[in-house]
Amino acid sequence: MSRNTPQRRKVTLADIAQGCDVSRATVSLVLRGSPLVNSATRARVEAELKRQGYVYNRAAANLRRRTSSSIGLVINDLGNPFFAEFAAGADEALARAGYVTLLGNTGESPIRQQAVLNSLIEHGPAGIILSPAEGSEGEQVLAAVGMHTPLLVFNRELPDDNGAHRWDTLEMDNEHGARLATEHLIHLGHQRIAFFGGHRDSSSVEQRRRGYAGAMRDAGLKVDPAWLIESAPTRLEAARQTGALFARDPAPTAAVCYNDAVALGLMLGLTKRGRRPGEDFALTGFDDVAEASVCVPPLTTIAVDPRGLGRRSAELILERLGKPETEAAYTIAPVRLVVRESSCPPSSP
Repeated sequence: MSRNTPQRRKVTLADIAQGCDVSRATVSLVLRGSPLVNSATRARVEAELKRQGYVYNRAAANLRRRTSSSIGLVINDLGNPFFAEFAAGADEALARAGYVTLLGNTGESPIRQQAVLNSLIEHGPAGIILSPAEGSEGEQVLAAVGMHTPLLVFNRELPDDNGAHRWDTLEMDNEHGARLATEHLIHLGHQRIAFFGGHRDSSSVEQRRRGYAGAMRDAGLKVDPAWLIESAPTRLEAARQTGALFARDPAPTAAVCYNDAVALGLMLGLTKRGRRPGEDFALTGFDDVAEASVCVPPLTTIAVDPRGLGRRSAELILERLGKPETEAAYTIAPVRLVVRESSCPPSSP
């Protein structure tokens, strides 16, 4: 090359975006293989990348992530008090370690989850803690976060297409917790016990239903399919679904609820139907959020220490940053039954 020949300026994302009339963020999504970009736009961006000879410096991108001082925290329902407490615990632990928490909420939408993850990756977090939305797919999450960003999955399983758990996972002992709640209601004398709330394709719902069904089976009690009531795991949706418990005779006399939010919604729904929770109908929750001990009646539930779980999730993601090459770990947090006034013996006929 002649000494007088000018060197070519490095092509940037902004150049590609301008060349095909899209945003810089869209170009970045195409480079990471995000499913959020439609095929026509993807083809246009890829053609412009080739025309301008853009070279993606993945090593530099990964280096930026490794030196980042932020951790992404993506929650599936921040309106649930459980996740508010969980987020507070995670943020406390991350702050002590010198990290800033980047918080995102998906509202149980896998589509929104992809958008949140893609946006977070733009900020180059050192790692991400994710409580997956219902219906999440491991391969889609992988497409968003890539192979090099450490990820901790909390609360629900997120296997890839081959059924492998490629990420660290922190779960509560869902099956054992639901079994404890069901056995408690059985010991009080209930025989017609429903499982109320959540959707069956959620791994945490499946695990809790398994604990419930196992306790019923061991007690010689049948599980009527009509007593498996599905709803979004929220207070309002649970209240709307209360009537499903009483659509057939004989109706259940008690319910093991998927979580505390569902149990609180069921209390509201029962009251609107003229039934008194803790007197005419027994129910249990799962989580032991702060409200559980002060609602009327106070809620029998499975205590999991949400704030402590948040701190533990932070510890696990920080451990992963220190040992990036070790095998993915699967951690199950213990649970315990807390008996309060919402669980009562069956009322007299």
